[in-house]
Amino acid sequence: MEWHQINYFQVVAKTQHITHAAEQLSISQPALSRSIAKLEDELGVKLFDRKGRNIYLNRYGKMFLHRVEQSIKQIEIGKQEILAEIHPDYGTIALAFYPSLGMSFVPDILSSYRGKFPNVKFLLNQASNQEIFNQVKSGKVDLALLTLLQEDKELIWEPLITEELFLIVSNNHRLAAYDEVDLNLIKHEPFISFQEGYGLRTIIRNFCLEAGFEPNIVFEGQDIGSVTGLVGANLGVSLVPNLQVLKKNKVKLIHVRNPICKREIGIARLKDSYLSPVTQNFIQYVKSLFHN
Repeated sequence: MEWHQINYFQVVAKTQHITHAAEQLSISQPALSRSIAKLEDELGVKLFDRKGRNIYLNRYGKMFLHRVEQSIKQIEIGKQEILAEIHPDYGTIALAFYPSLGMSFVPDILSSYRGKFPNVKFLLNQASNQEIFNQVKSGKVDLALLTLLQEDKELIWEPLITEELFLIVSNNHRLAAYDEVDLNLIKHEPFISFQEGYGLRTIIRNFCLEAGFEPNIVFEGQDIGSVTGLVGANLGVSLVPNLQVLKKNKVKLIHVRNPICKREIGIARLKDSYLSPVTQNFIQYVKSLFHN
């Protein structure tokens, strides 16, 4: 059963006249008659009673017309919902990001964007690096803000900012008197890291390996706030970005001079996937915001 057959049937049912329906549909009468006959064959029942040149919907035709009209109405509703969802001025964007970016980075972007496009809606999802990758690849989200840990041919990733990662220690730690250190000074320290699947865990381990040691992980957290809290309780050391919302009264942030510890945050999307007008608009806005 094809869509044009449904459309032809509805017009014939409304006019109950093959000639008038053919004229309205801009097709020949024989072509229209064949289409209706094929539809009846597929359904296994006659939909019209014919008396001479006139045709009338029978009981089965009326039943089918009722469902056809319901279906067409639902399809029209679906079309309107999609148009609203993708409209550049009031559509919806599904965006995933790290929990740490939800402290200031993402709110600042969204606040700025909503200042220009107040009717655009966002579906926000905070997750680990691996979960975010899976969400982008499965199409669950339109965009993601994350660090690209390795090349992926299925994704398009464009860098936005570079964040420095600082060594954090408790205020009474032996290194708290320093403003700058080499990372290998903590090779024998208990280390507080992030759980498997979180991008910072991989980034931190790579920096430690570059400094010549494997971190001795004693605690694993899910967010920077909890990791900082554990460091403040003198349970270990860690590497974190300098976020404004961090409680720094119990910890000291120390610049690492060797190796240079940084992470890049970028915007990612699935390659060759459909980008709605509202999503395209947002990407261009975010890129201009940081590149300027």
